[in-house]
Amino acid sequence: MLRRRLRQPFVYRGLVAGEKVKPLRHEFFVRFGAALFIASLAAPGFAQGADYRIGFVNGERLFREAAPAKRAQQKIEKEFAARDAEIQKLSKQVRDMQALLEKDGVTMAEPERRSKERDLANMSRDLQRMQREFREDLNLRKNEELTAVQERANKVIQQIAIDEKFDLIIQEPVIYASPRIDITDRVVKALADK
Repeated sequence: MLRRRLRQPFVYRGLVAGEKVKPLRHEFFVRFGAALFIASLAAPGFAQGADYRIGFVNGERLFREAAPAKRAQQKIEKEFAARDAEIQKLSKQVRDMQALLEKDGVTMAEPERRSKERDLANMSRDLQRMQREFREDLNLRKNEELTAVQERANKVIQQIAIDEKFDLIIQEPVIYASPRIDITDRVVKALADK
C-alpha cells in the first residue's frame, strides 16, 4: 500500500508533479516590498515635519465657570424655588404628624389613630409623588438649559479654532492634557463677552 501511494502523482493546488510550473513574479514582489519599506520610513518624517495645533476644553470647568451656565443655573433655581418650598412644607407636615403619632398614638382613641395614620399615609404618598415629579421636571429643565449652553459653547469653540488656526480641539474624557493646550479660559471669556 505504501508503494501505491508513492507511485501516485503528487497533487498540489491542481498541479500534477512533473508539470512545469510558471515561476512566481519574484521581481515584482521584491520591488513592491522595497517600495513599501521606503514609504514606511518616509511617512514618520512627514508627520513630524507638520505643525499641528491641538487644544483642549475642560467641559466640567466650562459649565461651572461660564457666565451662560451660571445664568442658566440661577434661572432654574428661581423657576423651581416655589415648588421646592411647597415640598419642604409638606415634608415638615409629614414629620410633625409622624412625631405626633409616635408620641400620642398609644393614648389616642382607635378611630382617631386610624384616621391620623391614613392621613399620614396619604400625605407621604403625595410627598413622594411631588418629589419624584420635581426631580423629573428639574432634570428635564437642566438638560434643556445645558443643551443650550453646550450649543453656544460649541459655536464659540469652533470660532476660536478657526480664528487661531487649531487643527484639533479635544473635550473630555481625556486622561491628561497639558495646561499649555488648555483653551478653557479663552472659551469662558468668549462666552462671557457674548
